[in-house]
Amino acid sequence: MTLNGKTDGPQTALSRRRFLATGAVSGLWLAGCTTVTDPVPERSEIWVLTQAIRSLSPTVDAQEAARAAEIAVRYPLELRERYGVTDPPLIHNTKVNLGRRPRGLCWHWAEDLESRLAEEGFRSLALHRAIANGSSLLLDHSTVVISATGAPMEDGLVLDGWRQGGVLYWTPVREDPRYRWERRADVFARRR
Repeated sequence: MTLNGKTDGPQTALSRRRFLATGAVSGLWLAGCTTVTDPVPERSEIWVLTQAIRSLSPTVDAQEAARAAEIAVRYPLELRERYGVTDPPLIHNTKVNLGRRPRGLCWHWAEDLESRLAEEGFRSLALHRAIANGSSLLLDHSTVVISATGAPMEDGLVLDGWRQGGVLYWTPVREDPRYRWERRADVFARRR
């Protein structure tokens, strides 16, 4: 084999063959992971979210964390189908507001995900509702937050199904780059 007109040594040729073989295998693997129905990306996301939930506190039960993560990742995908989401969130909101879709506003996502998670009766995890932009001229945004039982909402994780149209967006409450979250009850009390 030659590279830039120079003959490669046996080590370079072997490295190139390994690189090509690895690339071919990786390409086949990635092609298998890109189908809509393939659960591999969901499983990896569920695992990462499980670890994040477990890291909220040493008191968080590992099985509860795994179950919460599975629901948080998969249920918004079900809601996407139920809501008929085919567009980015703000366009879908317009369709809901015009009566062309039954649900899919941010508070619908938060309400439905919170209800589904609450069905589990978690003992080591708590659910909170949060609103961003609750006191500004911007459109407010609602979400559900999960934390360790007894911990403040601010120490939890945002679980936002709306932001990416059914693909769960999650992040620590204090690290959300787009929104500053407040307790929903505080926002509602201020509005009264």
